[in-house]
Amino acid sequence: MKPIYFILIGLFLVLLGVIIPLLMVISVIESTLFLGFSSYIVSIIGLFLGMWGAFSYFRIERFRRKKKEEEGSSYKPQN
Repeated sequence: MKPIYFILIGLFLVLLGVIIPLLMVISVIESTLFLGFSSYIVSIIGLFLGMWGAFSYFRIERFRRKKKEEEGSSYKPQN
């Protein structure tokens, strides 16, 4: 799976973890212990998925940049 998908899923879960408590505070949905804990867990999972996606993206880009530099430096002019 591409790292950008992890980042987007993580963003969605973090936003869901913020919106659910907001709806509980303004009394749109009833505040329950289960809903409070589940919104917290969803938010934490989203944070970890987003970080994992970002770290994977940076690792892949670093590998691509390193490979590109190695290909560019292998040129040796002939006499």
